[in-house]
Amino acid sequence: MPSVSRKGLSMPQSPIRKLVPFAENAKKKGAKVIHLNIGQPDIKTPQLALDAVKNNNLTVLEYSRTEGSEGFREKVAGYYEKHQIHVTASDIIVTTGGSEALAFAMSTIADNDDEIIIPEPFYANYNGFATACGVKVVPVISKLEDNFALPPIEDFEKLITAKTRAILICNPGNPTGYLYSKEEIQKLAVIVKKHDLYLIADEVYREFTYNEEGHYSILQEEGLDEHAIIIDSVSKRYSMCGARIGFLVSKNKEVISTALKFGQARLSPPTYAQIAAEAALDTPQSYFDDVKTEYLQRRNLLISELEKIEGIEVAKPQGAFYCIVELPITDADDFAQWLLEDFRVDNETVMVAPASGFYATPGLGKNQIRIAYVLDQTSLKRAVHILGEALKSYIG
Repeated sequence: MPSVSRKGLSMPQSPIRKLVPFAENAKKKGAKVIHLNIGQPDIKTPQLALDAVKNNNLTVLEYSRTEGSEGFREKVAGYYEKHQIHVTASDIIVTTGGSEALAFAMSTIADNDDEIIIPEPFYANYNGFATACGVKVVPVISKLEDNFALPPIEDFEKLITAKTRAILICNPGNPTGYLYSKEEIQKLAVIVKKHDLYLIADEVYREFTYNEEGHYSILQEEGLDEHAIIIDSVSKRYSMCGARIGFLVSKNKEVISTALKFGQARLSPPTYAQIAAEAALDTPQSYFDDVKTEYLQRRNLLISELEKIEGIEVAKPQGAFYCIVELPITDADDFAQWLLEDFRVDNETVMVAPASGFYATPGLGKNQIRIAYVLDQTSLKRAVHILGEALKSYIG
């Protein structure tokens, strides 16, 4: 029998999705599963985005331009201008989700066996994209006791080799919810310029910040134009995960022209989704104000309820809608599966994401889970109650 590729065999499973069969089986048996495992917002998509698709008068669904329509990219540039990020349409490539933008970025800047340094824990699919692109992820450890703040710059310096091509951050972070400060971004700017590296920032959660300082983009930092690459998406911002529209943004012309060649190989981003995303850019600020208020209330409730459970430690998110929780157990993967297979409270259980899949260093995160607080507050409170009862039973 012919074999599959070594690359395919080394592709990591998603820690978010690998438990889906157990959840589906629990539902088939009549149990209610409360999903804390995936960042699918329950917030309604702006109606104007949905209406733009319903009301369009296309008669032929044609290919779009590889980089996205010029009008759409100009409008995206206008969005960035409102956030003090000064770019033009020519600095933007529209991609099929932020995922494709990240894959294009890795393929553009790195060859096989080149290295990208990423603070861990990090979005699990970074491992997948790196594997697919032949790139080695080099983790630098951030710690729960520090609320997952930027590791010391000395820790980055120790890891830089002749093969290092970039530092990649997610800001605000998935899975930690950590929000990098202006000072932390400036520290990273110094080191990438010193070692002639790229700084890639996944900024898809830009709107979701819970402190007075707010979000500071790498493209707001002067002198970083040739080094900075932004990964972005409409998925979380407008609750449009299914649209699959993202952006690769850089003022480095060689990066853009090279990434465009990868884009040409897949022809074009989806036309209907661009129509919806372009309309979504007209969403009023009041929408984001309401969403931010709701997530802040959810975060506060979640942290308050989790802290009532004996033996757990929880980091306090400053952005996005995730948090990492350390449990008084040794194997969160086993616990998460047990929750779905064997544990019920009034025929209800919860689905969580084991955090080990968000680490590249073997053994780290084994007693941690990621919770996505994308449910209403009543459901969140119920879920944490079930989690607390489950821990008592599991440990016992």
